[in-house]
Amino acid sequence: MAANSDSRSRSNSTNDAPVPPGHNDSFDTNRTEEETMEHSGQEQATKENTATPTESSTNSHAESSLSVDTEGQQHSTTLPRQSPEPPTATDTSHDNDHQPEEKDYVSESAGQGKEADGSIGQNPGGSSVTDEENLGNSNPTADSTSPGFSADPPDSSNTNTSGMRQNRAEVKHWLGLQFHENSNTIKKPHELAPMSEPPGSTGEQILNRIQGSMIGMALGDALGAHVEFRPHDYLLSHPVTDLGEGGTWGLSKGQFTDDTSMALCLANSLIVNHGFNAYDQLVRYKWWYKYGYMSSTGQCFDIGAATKQSIDEFRRRQNRLRDEQDIPKEEIDCPSNHELLDDFPVYCSEEGVAGNGALMRLAPVPLFFYRNPKAAVEFSGFSGQITHGDTKAYDACRYYGALIVAALQGKSKDELLSNQFYENNKEWFNGKDLHPDIKSIAKGTYKNDNGYDGGIRGKGYIVSALEAALWAFWSTTNFKDGALAAVNLGDDTDTTAAIYGQLAGAHYGYAQLPEEWTKQVYAEDFMKMLSKWIAYEGEHWENEPSTHTSES
Repeated sequence: MAANSDSRSRSNSTNDAPVPPGHNDSFDTNRTEEETMEHSGQEQATKENTATPTESSTNSHAESSLSVDTEGQQHSTTLPRQSPEPPTATDTSHDNDHQPEEKDYVSESAGQGKEADGSIGQNPGGSSVTDEENLGNSNPTADSTSPGFSADPPDSSNTNTSGMRQNRAEVKHWLGLQFHENSNTIKKPHELAPMSEPPGSTGEQILNRIQGSMIGMALGDALGAHVEFRPHDYLLSHPVTDLGEGGTWGLSKGQFTDDTSMALCLANSLIVNHGFNAYDQLVRYKWWYKYGYMSSTGQCFDIGAATKQSIDEFRRRQNRLRDEQDIPKEEIDCPSNHELLDDFPVYCSEEGVAGNGALMRLAPVPLFFYRNPKAAVEFSGFSGQITHGDTKAYDACRYYGALIVAALQGKSKDELLSNQFYENNKEWFNGKDLHPDIKSIAKGTYKNDNGYDGGIRGKGYIVSALEAALWAFWSTTNFKDGALAAVNLGDDTDTTAAIYGQLAGAHYGYAQLPEEWTKQVYAEDFMKMLSKWIAYEGEHWENEPSTHTSES
């Protein structure tokens, strides 16, 4: 079974649910001297105080399995298991002086720091890993002298697929890694050829919520981008009241940062693969990191330390697989033999890595799988864990994914914010409890009338970020006020507001987003059409059990 190639792969067990992607001990964890020295020219200080991840990294969720039953149909996804022994890691989550942060930047960002006068620097990603996996020219629309890559995986003879699935793929070339003619610059989202409409309709109400979540996330991101890293005291005297420009990254009004770029990578992966494919998600994060794929500027910027470490680790593992299996350079991102990825270790992080980067990009997963809450919740956890291995990151994503699912189902705000939400929907969580820190939030620690003065913080630590986003949602009655409240907490302003925007946008819907903001957000038309494809492909994932196995 091509375990990593398609989330439609299903196990035969009636009690199995998506098994997390994991590690394989056959991969050599000993790096060469060249690999070890790849970062020698960079500062890699991280507030998370974690070691470089290895293929033996794991967590307690690796052995779990679950079934998701929709109208009598069994839906279980099989992915490689992790090694059974968890790593030893220092957990500083309860030490307020040592809370792990996401945004501790490496040296290539130094020239793009606070109050940059112009646009961000020209380094498209600041990658330190040797560029051994140069992309081949498999995109027929790219210039023959320029690298390119088709997003659509090659046809596989061992998949039980329908003609409709192939037809759906034919109209999605805009999801590929597209280069301008005669240059190596990525086409930004607004430069891509117009998307085709999906060959089917989506209910107006659900589309309103999906578009609200995606664009709400981008609005929150853009709203906080120009004051990112500003402390709360600064924002008390200089409060954000509208979309701005310049500031930290020198962006134009409405441009978004890493939060939305990575979410778009994730959304594209779900659509192209017709489901959850952790390897392909990491490939697209790598494209963003190296080439600026799905960036509002055409360059990677604002990348968090934990995210960067995980992508670098993924690239090392790709290079090792390529050497061991003699895979051509141009095929490593989408090998023609999918079975080569069966045991690929897609967990590129470890316990103790608990930055907010796992949560900031989450929305596409619950939006895609919401019709099957158990799958949506479990895949939400997996999606964060491949780059942020801590249990708190896994559970924060599961809990927030469940809230977004409930919002799409039309649950009231009181129901979403009920202290009993987790208990009332416990069947969605596959019998697995939440980490105590996340469970405390689920029971209402964010319901704090004093906000910042009461301890609410917009920090890079995922527990703080989750609490802050929920506080902004709880303490306000409309999208705009909540987004402003999230930003004006200070510090990691864009990410706090982007996390808020995912849930608030799903609840209020696109129609209730501030029109004066939506008309200025970058690539709005692209995101609205992408939302239609999320809705369409998610529905077909749920309604095509015959394609839920990769073995004929």
